[in-house]
Amino acid sequence: MKKIILLFFAVLVSSTALNAQQVDFTEFDLDNGLHVILHQDNSAPVVTTSVMYDVGGKDGDRERTGFAHFFEHLLFEGSKNIGRGEFMKIIPANGGSFNANTSQDRTYYYETFPSNKLELGLWLESERMLHPVMDQIGVDTQNEVVKEEKRQRYDAPYGKLLKALNDNLFKVHPYKDQVIGEMEHLDAATLEEFREYHKTYYGPNNAVLIVAGDIDSAETEKLVRKYFDEVPTGNVVERNFPMEEPITENTKAVAYDENIQIPMLLATFRTPGFANRDSYVLDMISTYLSDGKSSVLYKKLVDDQKQALQTQVINLGQVDYNIFAILALPLGEVELDTLLEEIEEEITKVQNELISERSYQKLLNKFENQFVNSNSSIAGIANSLARYYMLYGDVNLINEQIDIYRSITREEIQMVAKKYLSKNQRVDIEYLPEPSK
Repeated sequence: MKKIILLFFAVLVSSTALNAQQVDFTEFDLDNGLHVILHQDNSAPVVTTSVMYDVGGKDGDRERTGFAHFFEHLLFEGSKNIGRGEFMKIIPANGGSFNANTSQDRTYYYETFPSNKLELGLWLESERMLHPVMDQIGVDTQNEVVKEEKRQRYDAPYGKLLKALNDNLFKVHPYKDQVIGEMEHLDAATLEEFREYHKTYYGPNNAVLIVAGDIDSAETEKLVRKYFDEVPTGNVVERNFPMEEPITENTKAVAYDENIQIPMLLATFRTPGFANRDSYVLDMISTYLSDGKSSVLYKKLVDDQKQALQTQVINLGQVDYNIFAILALPLGEVELDTLLEEIEEEITKVQNELISERSYQKLLNKFENQFVNSNSSIAGIANSLARYYMLYGDVNLINEQIDIYRSITREEIQMVAKKYLSKNQRVDIEYLPEPSK
């Protein structure tokens, strides 16, 4: 069960990106609005080219959910100069690797090549941006691919966890809908609707291009201009999402999953988006409560009292709102209410008492360790540069974010716990096996 929870959230949560060394970069804009960030590191003969688009699951018509994720797949179909299915053959044939992923807030494409294939990587991304082929054959093909992905991921044991969280924490904001969308929405969508969505969100002025690795920055800028200058400026994206009313009383909910046998407790809170300082403090609180076997909840519920198979606290980061969720799987006949009482007791302690100096130093050491070990690859640095620019609005967080964690005090931890983690702000979800019919 521990592996189930950890693997589930490994897919959903982008880890806090702290960096082992100073990451130097240069930035410039093309006339069409494309922002470009270059990072030169000639220590290994590899280069990553990547594009992050400011479009995710939250964007678009709520009767046509899942379009951003659908385009993650569709934009590999081909382009004016790349035949159908050839995109994914060209890259490995030239010694490269590639992937893409979509969240509620952005879509990210990247390729890593030997550095002598830099120009190929730029050409591929410019083809994806300039003139992708969007036809009915591609739409029908990718529709089946998305359905199979949904079966494998969302219909797996505990695969509906995020849906249970979204359903109960969001009522009006588009975070209430799954990134993968509803299959009936995709089935009903016309080719013209897909083309209009692409026209709205996939212009260069709604994207950032990253080139990182074994490059010469001056020469790379020339190549970027060669391949991307001709891309026409896209529409200006305007967003005006409805905001959620504060949660002011404790509520109970039930969610069912026909693919599980052991129930799960979810004690959940809606908290500020990840760029808010309080979100950093909540990162530290989640780590204090459940990161590792010596953490507060694991030691209490799993080791000492033998009441839980596993427990974990997640601060799931998003732009507009985070989800702070405490998960616990009961051991044997232990009631979910019993687990909730024990969890509530530990939250109350954080609210009413300063954590010990020893625990505080342990927390700082963990975040320092992440600082040393993260962004150890060129692909990781490219991802961080894109994310900090697009989602945080501050690229230099790749070097400075660790200082935010260092500045958090024990008093601030106590204050933030009081501010966001009180019972009247909590939604308790019993995540249960589907009852027998």
